[in-house]
Amino acid sequence: VPALAGAAVLLLDQLTKWWASDVLADRTIDLVWTLRLHLVFNTGAAFSQGEGRGALFAVLILLVIALLVRQGASTADPVARIAVGAIIGGAIGNLADRAFREGGGFFGGAVVDFIDLQWWPVFNVADSAIVVGGVLVVWRGWRR
Repeated sequence: VPALAGAAVLLLDQLTKWWASDVLADRTIDLVWTLRLHLVFNTGAAFSQGEGRGALFAVLILLVIALLVRQGASTADPVARIAVGAIIGGAIGNLADRAFREGGGFFGGAVVDFIDLQWWPVFNVADSAIVVGGVLVVWRGWRR
C-alpha cells in the first residue's frame, strides 16, 4: 500500500510538472480568488527556503526516505502507511527534479513549482503530498 501511494503521488507530481513546464512557460493562469498557476524554478528546499543548497538537501532527502521506508514497513496502521507512501512519493518527485533538471552540478537542478496562492510560497503536488502525509502521520500517532 505505501508503494502504491508513493507511485501515485510520484506519477501525478511528474505529470503536473511536465504540464506546467510546457503550458506555463510563458503565461500565468488565474483560477479563483488568489489561486493561480505560475511557473517558478526552486533551487532551495520546501517553499523556496535555502536557495542554492540542492546537493545538501538531496543527501538529507535520501536519508529521510530511507528512514520513512523503514517506518512505513513497521507500522500496521493503513492510514499511516498510505501517508508515509505519499511522503516518500513526494520526496522522490522533488529529488528527481534536482537530479535530472538542468542546474548547477550534483543534484543542483531546480524543482518545478507552479501552484501559487500569492500569500504563500509557490509549491507543487509533491510538496502538498509531503505536508498532508506528514500531518496524517502526526495525527495518527497522537490517536494511539
